[in-house]
Amino acid sequence: MQALKGNLVFLRALEPEDLEFLYYLENDSSIWEISGTQKPYSKAILKKYLANTHLDIYEIKQLRLSICTNSNQMIGLIDLFDFDPKHRRAGVGLVIADEENRGKGYGLEALALLSEYCFKHLDLHQLYANILEENTRSISLFKKAGFKMVGVKNEWILSEGVFKNEILYQKINSEQS
Repeated sequence: MQALKGNLVFLRALEPEDLEFLYYLENDSSIWEISGTQKPYSKAILKKYLANTHLDIYEIKQLRLSICTNSNQMIGLIDLFDFDPKHRRAGVGLVIADEENRGKGYGLEALALLSEYCFKHLDLHQLYANILEENTRSISLFKKAGFKMVGVKNEWILSEGVFKNEILYQKINSEQS
């Protein structure tokens, strides 16, 4: 897959040299709540994961891309998951690793690049995102990217003994509707 390029960032396939970044990000317990992670990842497991990132999205039903600044600094990840070619939809998730890189438009442009790729090249009809109700920054980001709130999953996520609501957002490919 060629890199998807915007004005601020480009998206590219994961490479073996991304191991340290993945290790850092996957073991950041502050984001485990949104990723569903329950335990740390070893470098050995992440090496195996990287070795399989070449597999086709139609086979493994997911795609993870690096978000890189135009100065070639890897700053985050954007994921497609639950890829469903029959119903032409997929879930999307995004994380910008460091606070200093948040709020600068990188995530918004990454979402726009991924949406265009999904709608034009994967022929998807819709993308969706599950966002914790309290995650106002992500809610704002996805709204700016054209996602619409379509429902609330009450007491959906158990985190530190407390059930939290998760909001479902969708972006429908308007060129297909």
